[in-house]
This record gives sequence, C-alpha cells and structure tokens, in this order.
Amino acid sequence: MSGVKGMTHKRWSKEIKLEIINKHLVDKKPMTQVAKEYGINTGMISNWISKYEDCGYDGLEDRRGNRFAALHTSKSLSEIEQLKLTIAKQEIEIARLKKGYFVKGVGAKKEYVTGKEKTMK
Repeated sequence: MSGVKGMTHKRWSKEIKLEIINKHLVDKKPMTQVAKEYGINTGMISNWISKYEDCGYDGLEDRRGNRFAALHTSKSLSEIEQLKLTIAKQEIEIARLKKGYFVKGVGAKKEYVTGKEKTMK
C-alpha cells in the first residue's frame, strides 16, 4: 500500500537490488515474475536497471534524505566538514533567493514568501 499517509517506504540495499537485477538480466526471469517474488513493481526494477547500466554498482546507492543531516547534528565537526556544511547552506540559500523567495518567521512558524509580498530596502 504505497501512497498511504504515514507509511514508510522500504529501503533496499545495493546488494539486494543487484540480486534482483541479476535474476532478470542474467537468469532471464521475466521482470513480472521477479517483481512478484520480491513484492515490488516492475517500474522500480526498470529504474534500478537503468541506474545500474548508467553508473554501475554505485548507481544503486539510495540517495534519499539529507546528506548533510549527520553533519548538522554532529557535535564534533572537523574544519573541512564545517566548511562543507556552510557551503551547502549557502548554495541552498542562493538557489532560494534566485527563485525570489524570502524567509518570514523562524522555527516551526517559518514560511517562504515571494518577493511581491516583501519590499526590498
């Protein structure tokens, strides 16, 4: 039941993805049969095959989530990690400003408003 609010999505390891891909490509099992066996849809398998063909084994890496979240919560960051975090935050801020959005409020009450609603002085 994907699409149900509050349900988490299953995360597949690179090893399992490769196993599924090999069952179809190497063992020549029909994609529908492999999908049914693992309880996933054929579109997901097709996506993994495309990523595998384009980038190899590293293309199967799960890229969801904030890759800087661990840096942000860590108490002991090296100087390089601090600089990487600062650069990432600045890149996000620049992209937001280019689109004409401004931050209004703080914390949970933070919202983004367009430039029309804010005067520049």
